[in-house]
Amino acid sequence: MSSNAAPEPSSSEPSEGSEFAELLEQYAERTPLGFMPGELREGRVIEVRDGWVYVDVGLKQEGVLPERELKEVGRLNKVEPGLKVGVTIVGRTEEGYYRLSAVKATRPVDWAGLERAFAEQQVISGTVVEAVKGGFRVDIGVLAFMPASRSGVREPEQMQALIGEQIRCKIVQLDTAREDVVVDRRVVLEEEERAARERLWESLQEGSVVEGTVRSITDYGAFVDLGGVDGLLHVSELSWDRAKKPSDLLREGERIQVKILAIDREKRRISLSLKQLLPDPWSTAAERYPVGARVRGVVTRLAEFGAFVQLEPGVEGLIHLSDLAWSKKIRKPSDVVSPGDAVEVVVLAVDPANRRMSLSLKQALGDPWDEVDTRYPVGSVVEAKVLNVEKFGIFVEISDGVEGFIHISDVTSERRLRHPNEVVKPGDTVRAMVLEVDRARRRLRLGMKQLEPTPLDRYVAEHRVGDVVSGRVARVEGQVAEVELADGVWGRCRLDSGSTSQPSGDLPTGAADLKSLTALLAAKWKGQLGTSQVSTEVRVGQIRSFRILQLGSQAGAIELQLVA
Repeated sequence: MSSNAAPEPSSSEPSEGSEFAELLEQYAERTPLGFMPGELREGRVIEVRDGWVYVDVGLKQEGVLPERELKEVGRLNKVEPGLKVGVTIVGRTEEGYYRLSAVKATRPVDWAGLERAFAEQQVISGTVVEAVKGGFRVDIGVLAFMPASRSGVREPEQMQALIGEQIRCKIVQLDTAREDVVVDRRVVLEEEERAARERLWESLQEGSVVEGTVRSITDYGAFVDLGGVDGLLHVSELSWDRAKKPSDLLREGERIQVKILAIDREKRRISLSLKQLLPDPWSTAAERYPVGARVRGVVTRLAEFGAFVQLEPGVEGLIHLSDLAWSKKIRKPSDVVSPGDAVEVVVLAVDPANRRMSLSLKQALGDPWDEVDTRYPVGSVVEAKVLNVEKFGIFVEISDGVEGFIHISDVTSERRLRHPNEVVKPGDTVRAMVLEVDRARRRLRLGMKQLEPTPLDRYVAEHRVGDVVSGRVARVEGQVAEVELADGVWGRCRLDSGSTSQPSGDLPTGAADLKSLTALLAAKWKGQLGTSQVSTEVRVGQIRSFRILQLGSQAGAIELQLVA
């Protein structure tokens, strides 16, 4: 016998040939009319109905196979009756038809054919007969061994289901002398998978919508299997809403539809988008959020320049630092708001093209200057906090958003200041009087010295009604004399009919020509004015004694009575 002949069996144990013969007998018993599973036959298409092709294989009963399978294997655009096809019998259907399989590769039936298939690494067909230790026996014309690791399946259930199935494989080891054949199914599956990937790469186009399976999820996105090719669904393309965790929106194994944004065929990268299949909320933002509208939102995050507010999923606006509050003392957004705060804002501007919106919190709160002239009328007294001290004056805050200015000349009347910091410092609280309100220019002028005690205030505090005091007659008009009681303090005295008066400028010869109360009092103390000069005649410039009849802090509120 040639090198291809099987070795003589030993008397102690059955040979490979005897096992093969037994298998043939078993298959012959199970196969109607003696046809073994995997037998290659030529048939003729007699009918195509509901996706199935009915084929006459020369037996009493027709065989059937899926129309799709026949098209793929035979690379046919259309299957019509009369077409001759190569098929193998793989079993029976429940209806009694032969279950057929279209096989592209011709199955070798002799050792010469096996040697040629091995040398050329052809794809051959075979039927998995049984599971053995370490793998399977596969009928390819002879019984071959297929290692479990090269079967293309891993799970026990999958291995069990493989028995009786027709497979496509390659011969990876052949020893005709020992009739030792080893086949590999996995290498064929990998080649077919690579070919399928290449066909898929060629079919994918930018802008098309495809379906895929979420394969894995990361912090920056998810990888989606499009049927052998993975694409990246970046976290920014998950939703129009600000980026969330991909795991909050997707699950591994989930089937989703995505849009292909970009394909880099050189680097084998595909960028996908889920949000592009959803309506863009910015497309109608200008109509739903017109300028001037008051809307509510939630603060999502803070930046040095302002706070971002979400009005709805996918639509955010910015409150600039200058629009957070009317007060100028705000230095950072966290002084006013925090993430998670619900706020009411006013829409200042909408830019759908750049997906930007300007908002204002202070406009929603109302402008405090709208009522400043009624809240702080001229002459009213306010308490204010010193914000800044400059050489020319003091800047103070009266209330949130309302600031005023105190000029250095209005700080104090007690002494001349070189700098206001001689009196106050930032952070101090001061009392001041409103001197001027200019709402249009948002200016408020205040004065501190206007609240300091005047000479009249001090005089009133030091005297009581009924006290006898000295004063200088400054002016006499009819029966009323105006009397200077102290520097800046004046009183009025009504003269009775027994008193006479002399207008200013008609002083008698020899009378003391004194121009101030202080000088007159000093002259009296030195004896320049004697008792001989005291008379009932009231003249301008005289120092006379008066009793206080009425005492008040208003100008002209001191009434006097001539005593001497």
